[in-house]
Amino acid sequence: MGTRLIIDTDPGVDDAFAIALAALSEDVELLGVTTVFGNVPLSATTRNARRLLSLCGRSDVPVAAGAQRPLVYPQPHRAHYAHGVDGLSGRSHVLPEPERELEQAGAVELLVSLLDAADGPVTIAPIGPLTNIAALLAAHPGVREKIDRVVIMGGALGHGNTTAAAEFNIWSDPEAARRVLTGGEVPCVLVPMDLTYRCAVDAEWLAKLNGSGQIGAALHALTPDYREHYNRALGWDGIVMHDAVAVAEAIKPGILHTETFPIDVDCTLGPSRGATVVDRRRAELRDDTDDTDVHSDTGELGRVRVATDTDLDGLRGFVLDRLATVTGR
Repeated sequence: MGTRLIIDTDPGVDDAFAIALAALSEDVELLGVTTVFGNVPLSATTRNARRLLSLCGRSDVPVAAGAQRPLVYPQPHRAHYAHGVDGLSGRSHVLPEPERELEQAGAVELLVSLLDAADGPVTIAPIGPLTNIAALLAAHPGVREKIDRVVIMGGALGHGNTTAAAEFNIWSDPEAARRVLTGGEVPCVLVPMDLTYRCAVDAEWLAKLNGSGQIGAALHALTPDYREHYNRALGWDGIVMHDAVAVAEAIKPGILHTETFPIDVDCTLGPSRGATVVDRRRAELRDDTDDTDVHSDTGELGRVRVATDTDLDGLRGFVLDRLATVTGR
């Protein structure tokens, strides 16, 4: 039995790579996909997720639409500057039409039903804003025992990408992120952009993907706007496949090196809104000086495993090998 996995997503070019990575992996039981607002509005993220599953021949995977907006404050803007007007560089039309109807139940309802029905622990990989996951944990505490890990792409240990302080997914709904990361209810692994940037792939890697077959060529066709954005962000020709790095860890625990740290999310309305505050001081110093009010429901400091390193070439090879398939399943 492979990893039982549910992906919560806002496709997004890097989400497209992540969904395909899970959908094409023989050692993954992809139970479902839920969608959330984020890179583009919910209607587009939902359509993109369904089309990506069709590309991968996975009409067996149910898709449900979730939150259209953050828990508290409106999202100031989308990520059209990176992902294009439709989330996929304006090229979502190259993907096949969805083969399966959208689930009538919403994302939280689908998550509950899939977790209840699972015959073992389930990994959830939220690779967009954390609104659906916060709602799930708040409204359905009984499902926590069925969740093995929540592997989250989001946050930054240094500077952000959407603001000087904040990474896009966490910035999009800081209140939801704080609920999930500091609640202490389920084991969380945070895969921050500091590491995902280091896993960026170059033109040679992308050319190999393009030449690998029908699915690889289709994924490559979604990258032009995204690639142009990252040419500016990186200073060289390549892309950052943020979400695929997190899904790689969800599929193969330990492919990323993690360390446990106390964490908080800035939910103020100032310039650091959405920042992930990770306390990387030595434990002895934290014990001497800690006077924060970052507590879980159990009264303990909220602690999260944070991905800090990996075998970069090994990670890139793992993703390419899984995506470079002609027919999928």
